Amino acid sequence: MNTNSNSYTIIYASVIVVIVAFALAFTSASLRPAQNKNIELDKMKQILHALNVDTKGQKADKVYAKYVTADQILNTEGKVIAQEGGFKINMAKEMHKPANERQLPLYVCNVDGQTKYVIPVSGSGLWGAIWGYIGLNDDKNTVYAVYFSDESETPGLGAEIASAHFQEEFPGKKVLKDNQIALGVEKYGKVTDPTYQVDGVSGGTITSKGVDAMIKNCMGQYNKFLTNK
Repeated sequence: MNTNSNSYTIIYASVIVVIVAFALAFTSASLRPAQNKNIELDKMKQILHALNVDTKGQKADKVYAKYVTADQILNTEGKVIAQEGGFKINMAKEMHKPANERQLPLYVCNVDGQTKYVIPVSGSGLWGAIWGYIGLNDDKNTVYAVYFSDESETPGLGAEIASAHFQEEFPGKKVLKDNQIALGVEKYGKVTDPTYQVDGVSGGTITSKGVDAMIKNCMGQYNKFLTNK
């Protein structure tokens, strides 16, 4: 074959493209189990953060197994429909389903002999997705600890929802008022009821509103579970 011909160049380039595509697909498939495992470990760390448990220097899966006793699935009526499997559920996807079809993850935990519940929350900030976990005491009405994170909020502004300073405002706050979700975030400096409200992020008004909506929308799905004493 004439190596200077156009047909040779096209065939050669096509073969190289096929080889590279195959190599990339093989590499991606080979790495996927490790990537999925890392995603699971990161999720475990986030849940443990909502229990005030530090995993630094420890294996997250072992610590998780120590504190999380069940990952139940509830329906919106507050009934347990499965004793395990909640860990695999994506809260953001569930919120787009009809209410009667939603499966709600609930993490039942034991911290120093006391029952805690962790509820996942998911919503939207200024630029993208925000999410988190809210840990509750066994009264289902007092915040024990929280964890929030974001996909693309502005550093120094909306991204501060992931900071310890913001998250440390939540412990001790009450969740329910007249059997409705009252826990929320107010504009910075505008808190009127500190029993239920925390200050939003200074300069991050839209993200703060997103966290407030996320808490009320997602925790509202658990209302019947929270009010069933």
